[in-house]
Amino acid sequence: MTGAINRIVIAGGGTAGWMTAAMMSKVLPKSVEITLVESEAIGIVGVGEATIPPIQTFNQYLGIDEKAFLKETNGSIKLAIKFENWRTQGESYYHTFGSPGANMGFSSFQHYWLRAKKELGLNASLWDFDLNYLCCEQNKFNKINSNNPIHQMPYAYHFDSGLYGQFLRRYSEKQGVKRVEGIIQHVKQNPNSGFIEGLQLEDGRQFEADFFVDCTGTRGLLLQQTLGVQYQDWSHWLPADSAIAVATEELDIIPPYTRSIAHNVGWQWQIPLTHRTGNGIVYSSSYCSDDNAMETLTDNLPSKMLGTPRKLSFKTGKVEKQWHKNVVAIGLASGFLEPLESTSIYLIQSAVVRLMKMFSTQGHYGSVINAFNRESDIEIETIRDFIILHYNLNERTDSDFWRDMRDLTLPPRLAQKIELFRDSGAIFNDQYDIFLDASWLQVMLGQGVTPASYHPNIDGMSGTELTNILTQLRQAKQAPVAQMMSHQQFLKKYTGA
Repeated sequence: MTGAINRIVIAGGGTAGWMTAAMMSKVLPKSVEITLVESEAIGIVGVGEATIPPIQTFNQYLGIDEKAFLKETNGSIKLAIKFENWRTQGESYYHTFGSPGANMGFSSFQHYWLRAKKELGLNASLWDFDLNYLCCEQNKFNKINSNNPIHQMPYAYHFDSGLYGQFLRRYSEKQGVKRVEGIIQHVKQNPNSGFIEGLQLEDGRQFEADFFVDCTGTRGLLLQQTLGVQYQDWSHWLPADSAIAVATEELDIIPPYTRSIAHNVGWQWQIPLTHRTGNGIVYSSSYCSDDNAMETLTDNLPSKMLGTPRKLSFKTGKVEKQWHKNVVAIGLASGFLEPLESTSIYLIQSAVVRLMKMFSTQGHYGSVINAFNRESDIEIETIRDFIILHYNLNERTDSDFWRDMRDLTLPPRLAQKIELFRDSGAIFNDQYDIFLDASWLQVMLGQGVTPASYHPNIDGMSGTELTNILTQLRQAKQAPVAQMMSHQQFLKKYTGA
């Protein structure tokens, strides 16, 4: 790819299109013309309502006021995901955004905790040393003005993704992005280079550009249908291919976490917003009928249903190249991973930021395209492995689905990670893995993997010294919670709602 880029067309709106437009309009010079083409006649998936902490960085870079954002998107705070029935029925654990314990020198905190559990009779769970967990259990939240790393409390948001898209549309249009309403009928290609040159709408209007972003969802109109980039199917690892989503009334108590509830047919999400609750069930049509999934979902809703449930179909996987010729696919046009760890919106953000960091309006792009695709592949593959981890480490016996998930042939990197932790309690971090050691630690422990040993460095500390340190650390983690407001009180005071 060579030549100047003066005009960019984003095909498709929704969260992916407007996040792309917002970031491009912020980063690129005003001389670059950005046009977004979308149609209100084409629906959006719109279930990506839970996020992970990097969304704060995205919003802050755009200069978005957090209070206004939460108010206009009916948002709430997210400190964690609570996994219920995933290991066995009746058990639960949290994957929080915090780090249990504290940095204690050469060895990670879990090694100190493991020794105290094995040899000193410690009856505290790992999560008792996690401030995010303590707040979740008491439905509390408040911003802590402290530089003490013990009191760090990373958080993300739950919000209405449709309202977020509208919020970013207003932002982008103020920045000069031109929105066009219309359905794309034809994609014009250069007969020699194969590059895309323009889009023709049903009413005959044509929009030419030097560079295109495919945000057309699972249709993949530009990258897949027009440029012929193939799709890698990962359903042999993640066989879920269906979801049913429905909104229900807001909850009396809005928890600061997402719920992920495993059932014999799959798993159910509950995402608490201030005006409603997002719900859905994810399942595999090879193991479960639509009627059975619908019955399971409706029997386990937390409040009165709003509207009609809608069925979604998908294929887990990714495109072989996210950037090809003069097209980058962002959002569902680039791939799909079920929303188990709230990574859908993050993958949009990550792709846009990566594109802008590597982007140039002049010059050659061969090496840039290769680097972009390589980083994108590693990132989505590590997220895929993290999702497989939850399924594979289950101990449920109530359905063929869960039994078969235990018998998966795992990706080599994931198999090595589990084996290392099981043998030694150690965790290694992969490049471009958005889930740090604390995340892998919580899920592996929560799913029942108990390390056989801890690091020998810990034996250099006396039992009394270790007990005292852990007692003081636990008290330090608990100290701020008593002074906090309830999550709902915080939202009302902070947003003025």
